[in-house]
Amino acid sequence: MPDQAKLAGYARELRNHPTPLEIILWQHLKGSQLGGYKFRRQSVIGPFICDFLCPSKGLVIEVDGDTHETERDRQRDEQLAQLGFTTMRFTNYEVGQCTEAVLEMILEKLNSLPDRWDGYARPTQPLP
Repeated sequence: MPDQAKLAGYARELRNHPTPLEIILWQHLKGSQLGGYKFRRQSVIGPFICDFLCPSKGLVIEVDGDTHETERDRQRDEQLAQLGFTTMRFTNYEVGQCTEAVLEMILEKLNSLPDRWDGYARPTQPLP
């Protein structure tokens, strides 16, 4: 498993240097704009850095560029599911050209997922 401190540092770098498509999506997710759901950028979950995370619903959003490998992504999504997270993946094209449709799909998924904890307080157990 990767060193958590190194992952956290790398996640910080990714937050400071987002891709253009991550910027586009973040403009709609930040500040609880989408359905009142709070999102974080470049969150570390286990050995992974996830593009966007809604902690209250356990929803991970990934914006996939040309370098993503389908099989590797499938395995990663399975591992995240074992930790209790749901992953949605969107291509750069979808985020850039179909932003409203992407946001509608994310909101629909958020509304369908159960809450990970009640209220606005953080869970007593830290997220993996």
